[in-house]
Amino acid sequence: MALIEVQVPDIGDLDEVAVIELMVKVGDTVKAEQSLITVESDKASMEIPSSTAGVVKELRVALGDKVKQGTVVLVLEAAGADSVPNQAEAHVSTAQAAPVSVAPVAPAPAAVAAPASAESGPIEVRIPDIGDFKDVAVIELLVKVGDTVKVEQSLMTVESDKASMEIPSAAAGVVKEIKVKLGDTVNIGDLVVILEGSAVAATAVLVPNQAEALVKPAGAAPIFVATTTPAMAAAAPAATAVSVPTHAPGGATLGLPHASPSVRKFARELGVPLNEVKGSGLKGRITEADVQSFTRSVMGGAVQTLAAAAQHKPAAGGSGGDGAALGLIPWPKVDFAKFGPIERKEMSRIKKISGANLLRNAIMIPAVTNHDDADITDLEAFRVATNLETDKAVKSGGAGVKVTMLAFLIKACVAALKKYPEFNSSLDGDSIIYKQYFHIGFAADTPNGLMVPVIKDADKKGIFQISTEMGELAKKARDGKLSPAEMSGASFTISSLGGIGGRYFTPIINAPEVAILGVCKSQMEPVWDGKAFVPRLMLPLSLTWDHRVIDGAAAARFNVYLAQILGDFRRVML
Repeated sequence: MALIEVQVPDIGDLDEVAVIELMVKVGDTVKAEQSLITVESDKASMEIPSSTAGVVKELRVALGDKVKQGTVVLVLEAAGADSVPNQAEAHVSTAQAAPVSVAPVAPAPAAVAAPASAESGPIEVRIPDIGDFKDVAVIELLVKVGDTVKVEQSLMTVESDKASMEIPSAAAGVVKEIKVKLGDTVNIGDLVVILEGSAVAATAVLVPNQAEALVKPAGAAPIFVATTTPAMAAAAPAATAVSVPTHAPGGATLGLPHASPSVRKFARELGVPLNEVKGSGLKGRITEADVQSFTRSVMGGAVQTLAAAAQHKPAAGGSGGDGAALGLIPWPKVDFAKFGPIERKEMSRIKKISGANLLRNAIMIPAVTNHDDADITDLEAFRVATNLETDKAVKSGGAGVKVTMLAFLIKACVAALKKYPEFNSSLDGDSIIYKQYFHIGFAADTPNGLMVPVIKDADKKGIFQISTEMGELAKKARDGKLSPAEMSGASFTISSLGGIGGRYFTPIINAPEVAILGVCKSQMEPVWDGKAFVPRLMLPLSLTWDHRVIDGAAAARFNVYLAQILGDFRRVML
């Protein structure tokens, strides 16, 4: 093993530039051309890469040190002084390396980067470093097999218990295989997608805090360092580098944050907006540790990105939903701790999203609720008898599905929607869209909040099929594995509190639907049959409807007809 001193190369007429970032530490294994430190003059900053592969045995510089040509940066232990594969692109010289020089730091015209060979082949895309979070759940797949994806295009969404983030692709190509599915838990380094790589031209923009003409061998054209991902560098046959003015420390940054190219690439891989990250390095420079810390804060729910805040901002506008845009007085701000002990918990992502939607719907929809009761005595007796037959079939070695009252209620609602189509419509400006399909959503209570799976084409399915599908969707909801497709497209929603209790309530319409049915726990009541009071099982119904589309008479007729069907289920065949 040989000990090799890596020195600062000829950096032109720049004398004693400051070390503003250490990118390796003792014990690290570095590759040829891997960046070791970042230095900065009063006009620009640049990374000093290694011309030799090996293990870092000693660091000879510290943050804030001044270095110049010939200063020893670190000592590597290597089997041999491995030279840079392409000497024309060498950045750092050792005692044996050919001398290199730095081009003057000045605004330069657009230049074309040296072409790199591109070959098609399988490319593995893995989970990048997302901080110290383990086993984050895959809640959404954004691509499918056969899709063509671009560099940094989002592939999937993962979620911790506090927040979610999208995982972008580090390469371009065609999706050949997806290695994860909804509900899987993933960690850093896990393989998620295999791409068939393609030669895709990538546009690379030089950032202002790196030298525009970093290093060039004597007599050679300037070499431009582009902030691309590794996959882009490997696949792009000709990447155009667009120059911008160099960074002036302490001056304006043209809207771009102060960070090295490698940190920018790392931030892009994680989807981190650098302009929202506070730098802890010299002169406010953003380090890799700052990006990791920001990611942990977002995933932990302590910080919200501007994009996420804008997404959750109430549709009516105003400052954080305080009612200012509606002409209301500000929301009261109270220091609850002065009255006694408190505990503060952040709302779950699901509650934040649903809360914003519910607020919009409650404010914008002129909603009215009708209350009624349905006699389900005979229907419940039929349901119980059906399930007893199912139990017998199962004991005999057969298969069977137990049916719930909600399955009958879904079929009854479909019949009522067919008779009164305005309840199966949506507003679109000054027009009403009458839907020819019957997709029924049902509210499911989960540990993370309320979710609404959708039974598609309920009119084409029988009670047993609906019961089976409801059970599968409800389990997915509880496990946090529902896909967006399984929660979209509803034309009418049922919110059932039957398993809990209560009598009546006013459910909020799930826009863009125009009605929602709330049901509570059925109970035995004395009902006059014309001769005497007899015990009957009564189901409370609460129908909320949009008065812009539906009037009171139609709502009353809908409830009455629905109660008639539940009272004699043979009516669904009429």
